[in-house]
Amino acid sequence: MKTVVSVSQGSAEYDYDLETEFLGQPFRIIRIGTDGDLARAEAVLESVHVQADAIGLSMIHDHYEVGREQLEHPDTARLEACVPDKPVTTGAGLRGILQEWAVRHTQSELGHFFDNARVLFMNGQAGYRIARALSEHTENLFFADPYNDFGVPRLLTSLNQLETYTSLTAPLMFHPVAVKTIEALLRTPLYRLGEGLVKGSLHHAVAEAHVIVAAIGDLEHFTRKELDGKTVITSRVAESSLDWMRSRNVAMVVDYSPWLEGRPVGVNVMEAMISAALSRTPEQLGPDDYLDVIQSLGIEPRILYPNGYRRVNRFAFVIHPLSQQYLTKTPPLDWIANVSPPVVMNLVEKAVAYTPPFIYSKVSGVHSPTGDEVEGWLITVGGTPREIMAHGPEFTYARLLQAAKLAKELGAQIMGLGAFTKVVGDAGITVAKRAPLPITTGNSYSASGALWAAHDAMKKIGRVSIGPSGKAAGKAMVVGATGAIGSVCARLLAKAVDEIYLAAPEPAKLLALKESIEQETPGAIVHVAGSAERDLADMDMIVTATSGAGKRILDIMKVKPGCVITDVARPLDIPAEDVAKRPDVLVIESGEIQLPGEVRMKDIGLPKGIAYACLAETIVLALEGRFENFTLGRNIEWEKVREIYKLGLKHGMKLAAISGVNGVFTEEDFERVRVLAASKEDQAEGSSVPA
Repeated sequence: MKTVVSVSQGSAEYDYDLETEFLGQPFRIIRIGTDGDLARAEAVLESVHVQADAIGLSMIHDHYEVGREQLEHPDTARLEACVPDKPVTTGAGLRGILQEWAVRHTQSELGHFFDNARVLFMNGQAGYRIARALSEHTENLFFADPYNDFGVPRLLTSLNQLETYTSLTAPLMFHPVAVKTIEALLRTPLYRLGEGLVKGSLHHAVAEAHVIVAAIGDLEHFTRKELDGKTVITSRVAESSLDWMRSRNVAMVVDYSPWLEGRPVGVNVMEAMISAALSRTPEQLGPDDYLDVIQSLGIEPRILYPNGYRRVNRFAFVIHPLSQQYLTKTPPLDWIANVSPPVVMNLVEKAVAYTPPFIYSKVSGVHSPTGDEVEGWLITVGGTPREIMAHGPEFTYARLLQAAKLAKELGAQIMGLGAFTKVVGDAGITVAKRAPLPITTGNSYSASGALWAAHDAMKKIGRVSIGPSGKAAGKAMVVGATGAIGSVCARLLAKAVDEIYLAAPEPAKLLALKESIEQETPGAIVHVAGSAERDLADMDMIVTATSGAGKRILDIMKVKPGCVITDVARPLDIPAEDVAKRPDVLVIESGEIQLPGEVRMKDIGLPKGIAYACLAETIVLALEGRFENFTLGRNIEWEKVREIYKLGLKHGMKLAAISGVNGVFTEEDFERVRVLAASKEDQAEGSSVPA
């Protein structure tokens, strides 16, 4: 029987002595903790080296390889020198393989999991292989080595910085006199005075991270609030450790340590066992040796969920002020607006268009029934629609790319474009080509939400019969039918109503759209017109989806009583004063979406927990882990409209209470429209009867 002894600088509380079979050979494994006492560890090594076939050193400085630096800590070398005639290992060779594999395995299993994640390393030198693997998926790497080594409240922010830091500080960290000097400085009253600030900076870094790479013991000082929703990459996660993670509400744990006899064992133990079994020193072990053992034993990183399945993804969404009035609600511009004439506010509106993007609101609390969660950021660019349209596309592209850079730094895995930012130029295509993360305009869900709302509103008013298949026995018009959202609305409405009317000032595009719809939906009755006016009076439903930016789109006085108008344009096509003229017509502002969970974000002009459909599309894609360019350009694929609708249902999205310019419609509002419409029709019929 071969014997492996693991001498640990950790607590003796976790000592064990077990027998097992390894690679077809009987083994005895002994762990001896020395409670951080180096002299005691030396004594233990001298007492066991006769019986040991190989020795592992645990909870001690590893032999690190950081960039071009090969680091050998003097304490480790001192212990190795105690048993020069026996194979001694810290597990460095196997640890590097298992650490890197843990990253690649998780990224493969969960898909895009580490994309743009903010990753904090408590010890970058120990986690260098993990950092190098993660750098393929995110640039947001942060290392707390200066804090842990010197008590300096500064994080390193790249692999290059870590490598430079290591090359400069290694001589100090490994020199006994320097170590004693540093320890003395950390005990001085001056340092103690600022220690709270130093600790605070590290606690802030933990709170801002999405992934933390650390030994379990390095996390014990952090609170539940700071660790809530985090992913921790670590090793030797026993049930007691998992219980602790559970108490801190950690979302996910990646454990790269091997298991033996139903318990996690130190990588140093496993490498010592390999060395003893193959009768080779650790230095003689090669990739094939490690691969053979890993595969024969079925060693695999473990992905653990302390509180049940929970995955937290991240998104960003770009918003902008929809009018000059929106600027007056934002400090300090609200104060300026109160004391300034319109001409000054016009200048302010122009100036704000040049401001760099900034975070308007953090979004949290979105929880899917699947167990997936998202957090995100609403990022504001300053231009109103008037200013956006007054400049060339490159003006807006530049600001959107600045927003994308900010989103990436925050950790977002996908970014959505809101309102006029998705109208400019080629509707997101150029931005997606240049941006450092996937882009979607949200137009697929906007189209879906618009028709969802219109269909529900028509049923509530009850003036159009809807058959068992859901098809309405009426006529519908799409104003702005050749636009991105309008064309998809037209394709879907052709399947949902008896006749569809398409209106837009682009005859050739209208004819092409009509032809396409007739091919997609055989039997569809499709009419086209250059403007909406001619056929307005016959419509049971109207969808306006233009980019008119304040221009008059239709004459609401010509609309049929009881008609449902869905205004999906932003800014709205139909002004509030026009809506007020026709209380017998229902004008709804598209189909806003009720997000699942207890949503927390600043006011975006909608009731709490309700989002515009384009924002909801970004959130749905994040919940689903679909980090890809989804809806781009002006030709939206109706298959994507259908897909995003189904994904929305999967993740608990619901059509919000239907709202108009004056807020949410009540059942009394629907009844009022129904009664007034019937009354108007009765009056019209009465006036048409000859005397």
